Amino acid sequence: MDAPPAPIRGRGSSANIRNRFEKLGYGPDPDSEERIDPGRPATEFFRDYSKTAIAYNDSPDVGFDASINPYRGCEHGCAYCYARPTHEYLGWSAGLDFESRIMVKEDAPELLRRELSAKKWTPQVLALSGVTDCYQPIERKLQLTRRLLEVLAEFRNPCVIITKNRLVARDIDVLKELAKYQCVSVFVSVTTLDLALNRILEPRTSSPEQRLETIRQLADAGIPVGTLVAPIIPGLTDHEIASIVEAVAKAGGKYAGYVVLRLPWAVAPLFERWLEEHFPERKEKVLNRIRDIRGGGLNKSEFGERMRGQGIFAEQIENMFTVACRKAGILGGSPELSTENFRRPTYVGDQFDLFGNEQS
Repeated sequence: MDAPPAPIRGRGSSANIRNRFEKLGYGPDPDSEERIDPGRPATEFFRDYSKTAIAYNDSPDVGFDASINPYRGCEHGCAYCYARPTHEYLGWSAGLDFESRIMVKEDAPELLRRELSAKKWTPQVLALSGVTDCYQPIERKLQLTRRLLEVLAEFRNPCVIITKNRLVARDIDVLKELAKYQCVSVFVSVTTLDLALNRILEPRTSSPEQRLETIRQLADAGIPVGTLVAPIIPGLTDHEIASIVEAVAKAGGKYAGYVVLRLPWAVAPLFERWLEEHFPERKEKVLNRIRDIRGGGLNKSEFGERMRGQGIFAEQIENMFTVACRKAGILGGSPELSTENFRRPTYVGDQFDLFGNEQS
């Protein structure tokens, strides 16, 4: 691997890696005397012309069959993100492109309303952030996720939210309406309690303290809330499992799950580069631990194994997590959500009040 470029402040990747589907690539000429400084590349936004809001999967590992992702790519820029290779299907890189070129599904709320209104729709749990975070920074301006939640509240269709951003607390009013019908749960993902590590590992996410405060706000509002300790990075963050679970429980979280790091496709060289830039002395230890868990490689995608891994280190992580949850009083992985109250609202003049009153 070439010597890594300097880290870019506010970005999880320091370069664009070659797209595995493309025969041609672009980049600075290594033989040129001109030196190109990447600086801090600005984020660009592009309209996504998808015809549907709901995507389906057949994985038995993730706990849901359908999800909504209003954004493709994620400005949070988490160095380890398993979704990075999805940007290669767009002709871009899983590196800087993934976190600086964001596709926006501007009409996602309208598409969702149409799909839920269809007679063929079978009410089921929909996941928000099944791939990329639905509360990434641009959501503050566009409010696509909030509008999607308002549609779900109209139909009383259950949903689960997974996020690393405190912005979810902005929508407590809509979440409370969903919670009245057992139609929502929120998981605030916590990877580390170390702020310095958080800033370079997940550069544009909310801080650990802000995430815990968000859990507290949601719990106080009566919203079923928990955490995903995800991903657990062997040799780097696994020692924090107990302290994270304890902190989440003290904040009011009632549910917890975990995922062990895996490095599919382009994520592997990107994360190796990140380790070289920030933790060169730990690089081999971390990578070797991942290989121990992943059957000798950096990724193993088989259903039933990819979230937890196998072997002695995977067993140690599972035991640490189980004991930590028991001590903290967290006894469940997730709350039960209900489809019993699902309805297809009647609209009058294209208007419908969120709280069930038709508007003229």
